[in-house]
Amino acid sequence: MHVRESALRHVHVIGLFSHRMPELPDVTVYMEHLDRLVRGEILRKVRLASPFVVRSVQPPIQNVEGRRLLEVTRLGKRLVFSFEENLFLVLHLMIAGRLKWKAPGAPIPRKLGLLALDFDAGTVLLTEASPKKRAWLRLVAGEDALIALDPGGLEPLGATREVFSARLRSENHTLKRALTDPTLFSGIGNAYSDEILHAAKLSPVALTSRLSDAEVARLHDATKKTLLDWTERLRLDAGEKFPEKVTAFRPEMAVHGKHGNPCPACATPVQRIVYADNETNYCPACQTGGKLLADRSLSRLLHGDWPKSLEEMEERKSSRRMPAVRPTGEPRSSRTRARPSRAPR
Repeated sequence: MHVRESALRHVHVIGLFSHRMPELPDVTVYMEHLDRLVRGEILRKVRLASPFVVRSVQPPIQNVEGRRLLEVTRLGKRLVFSFEENLFLVLHLMIAGRLKWKAPGAPIPRKLGLLALDFDAGTVLLTEASPKKRAWLRLVAGEDALIALDPGGLEPLGATREVFSARLRSENHTLKRALTDPTLFSGIGNAYSDEILHAAKLSPVALTSRLSDAEVARLHDATKKTLLDWTERLRLDAGEKFPEKVTAFRPEMAVHGKHGNPCPACATPVQRIVYADNETNYCPACQTGGKLLADRSLSRLLHGDWPKSLEEMEERKSSRRMPAVRPTGEPRSSRTRARPSRAPR
């Protein structure tokens, strides 16, 4: 693809990316702390500050009150609270949704609060610092109803190189799009896809159909290492405290949110491309052979490849599902449980 150097015009998007959707490392640490704090507890009350946060009708949300919580697991970027009687509360934080652990019966914050889950041990509060209230909660009954909420993405940490390669090449997209598509890979968003691609030294606009076997292997290794390293780092940052600072803009990151800063590997200024509700950060020297990806050129490339909104990306599963037959050895479900041997410290 021919690209040319151009002035990047980003004034119109200042503030657009002030929040980032919690991704696999963030949701995993939330999951581990919640499982430690409320596993075995009875949910006494679900308090709603905004009725619009509940996106299900049947069964009624009150049906889960008085039920014992069996475990907290992860389904992609969603948190799953599994209760007695085969009931599941599924919570998606979307972009700006955040959780807080407070004393039992703590009030819901007036401006940002959406709901509270009251247990004897404490209260889980959901807040959302955005005028667009995208976070949602659903109550479903039965495993089949829970599976229906699974976008179908492959769990990258449990995938062999062969399974990872088959999923990556199952559709022809840019690497940035493929990694962040929840129907292809589970739990990866804008932030960690930037870090993964920088670690793999691959262009965000390289097409999956044109990658060599060596490049796919490099991407597979970088995906696992990046996600594992950041999950462990977030565990250490939180320690025994409930994670409060969930953000995808971290000073230790190599390129994400580092537009204009020197690349830690080569000192070349990090570049940025913005399209719709998505952002790509990359190092030209490390990833694109020194070429700058011009706004206009990238927009043309992504016009038919990238959903125009996060809602379109998240709900893509409703119009397209992965084939029922998966590559040999691929896990059937992306649901992940907290590791009992590694309770948060």
